[in-house]
Amino acid sequence: MSETSRVAFGGRRAVPPNNSNAAEDDLPTLEPQGVVPRGVNLQEFLNVTSIHLFKERWDTNKVDHHTDKYENNKLIVRRGQPFYIQIDFNRPYDPRRDLFRVEYVIGRYPQENKGTYIPVPIVSELQSGKWGAKIVMREDRSVRLSVQSSPECIVGKFRMYVAVWTPYGIIRTSRNPETDTYILFNPWCEDDAVYLDNEKEREEYVLNDIGVIFYGEVNDIKTRSWSYGQFEDGILDTCLYVMDRAQMDLSGRGNPIKVSRVGSAMVNAKDDEGVLVGSWDNIYAYGVPPSAWTGSVDILLEYQSSENPVRYGQCWVFAGVFNTFLRCLGIPARIVTNYFSAHDNDANLQMDIFLEEDGNVNSKLTKDSVWNYHCWNEAWMTRPDLPVGFGGWQAVDSTPQENSDGMYRCGPASVQAIKHGHVCFQFDAPFVFAEVNSDLIYITAKKDGTHVVENVDATHIGKLIVTKQIGGDGMMDITDTYKFQEGQEEERLALETALMYGAKKPLSTEGVVKSRSKVDMDFEVENAVLGKDLKLTITFRNNSHNHYTITAYLSANITFYTGVSKAEFKKETFDVTLEPLSFKKEAVLIQAGEYMGQLLEQASLHFFVTARVNETRDVLAKQKSTVLTIPELIIKVRGAQVVGSDMIVTVEFTNPLKETLRNVWIHLDGPGITRPMRKMFREIRPNSTVQWEEVCRPWVSGPRKLIASMSSDSLRHVYGELDVQIQRRPAM
Repeated sequence: MSETSRVAFGGRRAVPPNNSNAAEDDLPTLEPQGVVPRGVNLQEFLNVTSIHLFKERWDTNKVDHHTDKYENNKLIVRRGQPFYIQIDFNRPYDPRRDLFRVEYVIGRYPQENKGTYIPVPIVSELQSGKWGAKIVMREDRSVRLSVQSSPECIVGKFRMYVAVWTPYGIIRTSRNPETDTYILFNPWCEDDAVYLDNEKEREEYVLNDIGVIFYGEVNDIKTRSWSYGQFEDGILDTCLYVMDRAQMDLSGRGNPIKVSRVGSAMVNAKDDEGVLVGSWDNIYAYGVPPSAWTGSVDILLEYQSSENPVRYGQCWVFAGVFNTFLRCLGIPARIVTNYFSAHDNDANLQMDIFLEEDGNVNSKLTKDSVWNYHCWNEAWMTRPDLPVGFGGWQAVDSTPQENSDGMYRCGPASVQAIKHGHVCFQFDAPFVFAEVNSDLIYITAKKDGTHVVENVDATHIGKLIVTKQIGGDGMMDITDTYKFQEGQEEERLALETALMYGAKKPLSTEGVVKSRSKVDMDFEVENAVLGKDLKLTITFRNNSHNHYTITAYLSANITFYTGVSKAEFKKETFDVTLEPLSFKKEAVLIQAGEYMGQLLEQASLHFFVTARVNETRDVLAKQKSTVLTIPELIIKVRGAQVVGSDMIVTVEFTNPLKETLRNVWIHLDGPGITRPMRKMFREIRPNSTVQWEEVCRPWVSGPRKLIASMSSDSLRHVYGELDVQIQRRPAM
């Protein structure tokens, strides 16, 4: 080490931080012990001539370790499980007089006590939980070893050496990139912190490279496929590069709690030059609109090659990329969607919606927002840092929402702890608890400055929490893993526990709600198709023997899916007279021309209806969103669907709108069939059709999926997909 670096670290630490997997220093090929006598040639002792790692896709190492899908010609193994290597020497190995060992090294400043320098001893029997190498075959000049890594080993790319002892010192093989070995987390190993005991779950949450993301709105759930591509060429190296960019110490990279927490910070670019820049303002100059991405591969590879954050992402893109990161490293992971997700700015477990005295929403005072949906991830791991029972699925979120310990990140937070209200346990449990459990509070801000709680809706937030089902593209409801059913005693107890552990609730709403009004109000929005008129029907029901007059207010807004309003495109006030024990319907027509000019990324319309019963001064409030039905892309395939054979993929789109679409980009992706690609069309006139043909040559057999997306200046979130069954190449 140079004098300058000694000075820089002097007095505080002996070596600089070891926080880069890519950085390396070669170990010496010769470590003499004392003076080598004249005439002694160390090369005459046992010498390594070659090393075989059995790293082809069909070799037992990759098949047994479930790493045969990686597009990578290096050896990739999972920790805690034996793998085979063969060492060829210059003469037959004699265990009575020859002594050698295998060494694994990671980073630039390897230390045995940090797990970055691993001398693997030759043992007679492998011991569970420990590094060791057992000789399983000796033949002529070759020795075959069964090498077992520790189930707590650092995850990353190791350099491998073989060291031979002589009476005069150690002879070591020189640096050879061909023997580099990746070691990953192992959900198949009982001693690994990410062990998952169900084979179907391991296949889904570790090995499946295509997923389904649920979005839209709780009464109109929409789906889109996402290519995780965790096995694609270059992705594993990029995931290691992400941790390098975070300057994460190598010694912590065997801990899934630390890896997932660093990942949640690094997938977003806020404050750390991470992978993706978030943008929710509908302006995507100098980048790709979030809805145009079809998967993670393009994003991650662009991040590594440019060494700059990629533009742009929103919650499902962050979740898609984060899922790739976790699965690629071997941590079981899935994307979850929470419908009506609270973004509670002050984590006080209530979403305060302030109303004017006339029932209109006061946008200055209303700071909290309810997202139509929000996607985050769950990662599977033990939590030895928490009491027993809080391992399993952990919520981790890489969408930059709130600051956690000085960085935009969230989790891992135990889902079990969230359900039971134990929000004292790290990390960020109060924020996730609020996302699924907050109350919606309607408060009238009076002109004299006082606030009156008009209504409390305890069931709106966290209405439905879903993920993709195992082994299929359907939806699995996991709401009950996050919360007890509304009204159950356990649900009340969980809330009280959360409050006891410091979740704030400054406004006591117990008993505040006025006696139930004798008038009910609800409304329905008919299925809305982009570019067409739609109808909204409000129903008022009088449950009393009294005669009432009602003043109602409708506000129709174009909203971001985050619940933030962009523009009010219609407002209407009307009076209703209700006879005793009767109901009345009011229909409001929304014309396409009223909303089309201001549409946003996700074509979401939000309706807010408030009504005041003039005789009792009761305020009724209801809000609903609807997501417009958008045209789809059509994908067709011609030719043999066989590995190694050409097939023709056609993507087709017809413009159903009355306006010309300009600057149209169509993206096409299909893991194992084609690399992500895109094509631009300057314009698509009304009712005209465009076609794009590409020749693809699949390299992975089995059920695969082609995914396409389209974005333009005025229309986005257009998707299409096609399931294809790729056959194996016939044996010659």
